[in-house]
Amino acid sequence: MGLSTWLNAFCGRRSGGARGRDEIRDKGAVPFHVAIIMDGNGRWARRRGLPVSAGHRAGTKAVRRVVEAARDAGVGQLTLYSFSSENWSRPSDEVEELMRLHAEMIDSEVPALHKNHCRVVFIGSREGVDPGLLAKMQWAEDLTAGNRRMTLFIAFNYGGRQEIVEAVRAAVAHGIDGATITEDDISRHLYSPLMRDPDLCIRTSGEKRLSNFLLWQSAYAELVFVDCLWPDFGKEEFQHALSDYAGRERRFGARAERADA
Repeated sequence: MGLSTWLNAFCGRRSGGARGRDEIRDKGAVPFHVAIIMDGNGRWARRRGLPVSAGHRAGTKAVRRVVEAARDAGVGQLTLYSFSSENWSRPSDEVEELMRLHAEMIDSEVPALHKNHCRVVFIGSREGVDPGLLAKMQWAEDLTAGNRRMTLFIAFNYGGRQEIVEAVRAAVAHGIDGATITEDDISRHLYSPLMRDPDLCIRTSGEKRLSNFLLWQSAYAELVFVDCLWPDFGKEEFQHALSDYAGRERRFGARAERADA
């Protein structure tokens, strides 16, 4: 999905939404890490008789709204599924447009993001990515590495199963006996050990699956599926998802306590 404008969200003035933020906090739980599967750009465009590329560009506006909402709510980490390892199978003109949008984002937005103390981290395989784009990605990460205001993970050329495979291989390559590999060993060798496990995973467009997204990390994430297509997703929908999360009881496999105990 195109992300040419989303970094502006970190660099603009803090907008309204304090009421929604306070309502969420009053319920006692703001997720530290929110992960989002941004789905529905193509359907949004087709329903309007537009090319798919128009849907991706419209999706960047939704990203800006959601990043602003996440920032205002006090979310510490936000992960956006921008391009999966399976997306290479899409029509070549669509893939080329997505690559252009990512390059535009890095060139135009990262300097302002850095000025505002925000960090960018790309997670995913670097194999098969254009060297020029790889250089831009590395530059963005190096420039913002010391920033702490918010960490935005961009899942680009990303696949959850491949991440797990590569983590196991990396653990073995670092001398860990394959017969004794632990969960911690795998976690330490994922694409970004900096990433905390998501507290909340949101998917738009009405689909109800993870689509190979953060499979290891989302073992105990709360899942919220919404019907609206990604370009129509905004602050209200995001705040509703956070309110839904705040009302849930997270037990991580433990038995729930009896209400009358």
